[in-house]
Amino acid sequence: MKKIQIIPSDLLKNSSIKISGSKSESNRVLILNSIYKNIKVRNLSKSDDTIVLKSALDNLNEKIDIHHAGTAMRFLTAYLSTIKGKKFTLTGSKRMKDRPIGILVKALKDLGFRINYLEKNGYPPLKIFGNKGQISNINLDSNVSSQFISALILIAPTFEKGLTIKLEGNIISKPYINLTLQVLKKIGIPYSFKKNIIKIKNVKKISQNDYLIESDWTSLSYFYSIVAVNKKINIKLNNFFTDSFQGDSILSKIFIDLGVETKFLNGSEILLSPIKKYKKPSYLSLNLIDTPDLAQTIAVTCMALRIPVKITGLQTLKIKETDRIVALNNELSKLGAKIKYDDSSIAIYPPKEIKKNINTDTYNDHRMALSLAPLGLIVPIIINDPNVITKSFPEYWNNLSQLGFNIKNLN
Repeated sequence: MKKIQIIPSDLLKNSSIKISGSKSESNRVLILNSIYKNIKVRNLSKSDDTIVLKSALDNLNEKIDIHHAGTAMRFLTAYLSTIKGKKFTLTGSKRMKDRPIGILVKALKDLGFRINYLEKNGYPPLKIFGNKGQISNINLDSNVSSQFISALILIAPTFEKGLTIKLEGNIISKPYINLTLQVLKKIGIPYSFKKNIIKIKNVKKISQNDYLIESDWTSLSYFYSIVAVNKKINIKLNNFFTDSFQGDSILSKIFIDLGVETKFLNGSEILLSPIKKYKKPSYLSLNLIDTPDLAQTIAVTCMALRIPVKITGLQTLKIKETDRIVALNNELSKLGAKIKYDDSSIAIYPPKEIKKNINTDTYNDHRMALSLAPLGLIVPIIINDPNVITKSFPEYWNNLSQLGFNIKNLN
């Protein structure tokens, strides 16, 4: 599909949707299973990112192209470095070659690994010469991407003397670091995390693991948005836990202000419903430094509900699939919003009437397409390059059709 049009329609009052496993958790478990070989994984993510990573790990070809999969680039850079005696070329899409990886590469070099840049210093593609970690301590700048830290955590148990990571500066997206550590704990690898210092011991073997991956809270955010915008539908979903490791589970609290109630049923079932007698706030201010992937969902939901909002803590969004702050400014401005933004924040002042049948662009960014769709419950909207969603949520358009969305292919 080159473009789709979503036209306002009545949704089913009660619906059930299935979302596959968390992309973030799936990718971490895949790396650990490649190290230990005895983790039986259930509910693996169906996202392109996870499929690309699994294929790379299954085949370990001398040249690996991970396309747009940023997590795969970071995790593989670390993991491939530990495969002694092997050489790898790790590359990706044009956009991937513009996404910095210098902090992680420097850390790996400081730990005794050998990695060369093949084009531009600080960026993919990389030439990786596999070896074993020789040094057991590293200081790491923690105010850029938590994935650099998670990449080192995942290979830490392979170091003969374990690994101590001292995090310097303000930690960004800390819940993702905690997710990585909790995955280690779940498969039997102990750790400590005190005063910005992470310590992980060498673990040569783990017991056989039957690992159930929780469904993806970031993907769930789009259904929170749908319930908030529609104000009538109730959506039930499976495999979400009250004690979730995922930072984006904060959605259940954030969306109270946007009119959505969350109920946990039978331990792993979740029900999203409109709050009765909901009174919308006159203004919202949110700091998403721990959960930046929710920014687009919240921005679009506030736009739909006509709630002015300021979102801060977004400094990592400029190194995602696109500069997401700029992308939000461009697309919401087209739809009639007034926007103010800088490198780490965006303020959105919705219009009284959202413009109809606007062509919106997705910038090769799955989260732009995913987050814009609920606006189609209010006004007709055109979304260009809708297939970009396969990066994280390939079932999305089918799921929306199940709910009663009127989606037309404009090819």
